[in-house]
Amino acid sequence: MGKSEVRVDKWLWATRVFKTRSIATDACKKGRVTISGMNVKPSHGVKIGDVINVRKPPITYSYEVIGLTENRVGAKLVPEYLKNITSKEQYDLLELTRISGFIDRQKGLGRPTKKEGRDLARFSDYVFMGYDDFDDDFDDDDDETDD
Repeated sequence: MGKSEVRVDKWLWATRVFKTRSIATDACKKGRVTISGMNVKPSHGVKIGDVINVRKPPITYSYEVIGLTENRVGAKLVPEYLKNITSKEQYDLLELTRISGFIDRQKGLGRPTKKEGRDLARFSDYVFMGYDDFDDDFDDDDDETDD
């Protein structure tokens, strides 16, 4: 901890905010990492006391820097380098998104549910087994009008 500044992408990777350094770098380039409300480049220096906001949709995590490191640390050592100060509202939003994701799944996204699969199977059996009554109805109506 002899340095007074560390690159933000290295710090985010070292403290396990991101799985790889390249993901941390991409997040900085895409404007998802801010310090004091300003977007930062991957090479921006981080100092002790800085508050880093990381936007991982649907929420924005906030971390206070309490230690500097360039080397990846074990999960048990992470609290020595950062303090998670993310607001409760952000976690509530995350929980709401998780719950609504199962209830309000948009049609056409991902695999069909079991119910949708059964309905599709019933429909295809009905049509392909010759049970389509549409032709019979129209033929009966046509015969009556021709007489």
